[in-house]
Amino acid sequence: MKKSVRSPRASDTQAMLKHWQEAVPNDRLAHLVKDVTRAFLRALQTRLNEHSVSFGHWAFLRILWERDGLNQRELSDQAGVMEPTTFSAIQAMEKLGYVRRVQRPNNRRMVFIHLTPKGRSLKTKLVPFAEAVNGIGIRGIKAADVVVTRLTLLAILDNLAADETQSSSSQRRALPSRVKMHRDIESDAADL
Repeated sequence: MKKSVRSPRASDTQAMLKHWQEAVPNDRLAHLVKDVTRAFLRALQTRLNEHSVSFGHWAFLRILWERDGLNQRELSDQAGVMEPTTFSAIQAMEKLGYVRRVQRPNNRRMVFIHLTPKGRSLKTKLVPFAEAVNGIGIRGIKAADVVVTRLTLLAILDNLAADETQSSSSQRRALPSRVKMHRDIESDAADL
């Protein structure tokens, strides 16, 4: 039995676009980047639904396709989520046959997550969806403009990372922001 995954409504992205064009054309860049990310994720989720894969599972699968056999803490860190979230996702993915948990004989508390053949085979089915979404996102945009946009976003990320480093050495303190997660988002955008 296939698991039902909610499909994003096409009107969601259209409403965001109208909002940006009409209501707040000069709003903060951070809001625009967030909405573009949401639109990319919705487009990808729509395609992942064809294989009943949730975006949350996609995120973990992507990590494991690159580095199989991480422990739960490492997987949480790579995904930028808390361990209980990872635990729940791994349980669900194990039931779906995508992963298996392995304990080492010398350390029964440490659990390592390994892809099953079924989980590994999803890569050839799902990665093309991400590539297609990326292509849709940049359709009609000159290659040079895509390069400049990418360089600009990387420069913004660098500035924010430097600010975070400076903040940690001064009196300003932020909640843990998981700079790693921002790098993963950059990687996700590259994969889209």
